[in-house]
Amino acid sequence: MQGDVREHIATIESLGGRAVTVRRPAELAAVDGLIIPGGESTTIDKLTRTFGLAAPLRELIVGGLPVYGSCAGMIMLSDVIADPATDRSGNPQQTFGGLDMVVRRNAFGRQRESFETDLDFAELAATGTAAAGDPVRAVFIRAPWVEKVGDGVEVLAQVPAAGTPRAAPRDDVGDSSYGGGSSDGSSDGSSDGSGGATDGAGADLEPVARIVAVRSGNLLATSFHPEVTGERRVHELFIRMIRGEA
Repeated sequence: MQGDVREHIATIESLGGRAVTVRRPAELAAVDGLIIPGGESTTIDKLTRTFGLAAPLRELIVGGLPVYGSCAGMIMLSDVIADPATDRSGNPQQTFGGLDMVVRRNAFGRQRESFETDLDFAELAATGTAAAGDPVRAVFIRAPWVEKVGDGVEVLAQVPAAGTPRAAPRDDVGDSSYGGGSSDGSSDGSSDGSGGATDGAGADLEPVARIVAVRSGNLLATSFHPEVTGERRVHELFIRMIRGEA
């Protein structure tokens, strides 16, 4: 529907998988797993509901379909958005859900706050020239972070406090309506799963460790974009999940 679809397709095919695009409900029945790409979570929400994909996808997630969401895809898999956008009627954006967690949109800031960093990432296997224990080069582009996780959600990677940029103030990144501009804007607030707490929209907040990759059963999510750096181990993990090997 929207997002960096081509890059995910190229990564899957480089690993020997077959990738197809899904735009209609009937096409969901033909896949063994689904990737929800980065992009605008508000746009993905609107388009999947418009084209009748949202409801059947929710049913498939509950039924065990393996799904990987990157960046906006992580937001779409979350049960709760800390700062949902609202449409012109005041209705909050919707998600597919499935991951018992709270995410905050654009938590690291707008486009100019995009950054790269190396992460320790659990459950990866050696792929190509990359060893299982090698750090993942992660690209964060208007990225969310996870503020809280439930008992059934495993944290796979965090940006440590020393590597976490200061949170941008609300009036620098906020946007309250669907469908225009940077609709995944947000502020900082509440607490993250690593015990750090923040408060006060617009404050110049000290960095704390932030959760950026999680897994729960058949669902995998990252707030960064492995598909844009040549990093293939995250997609390889997803393929192993589809095969029942991980």
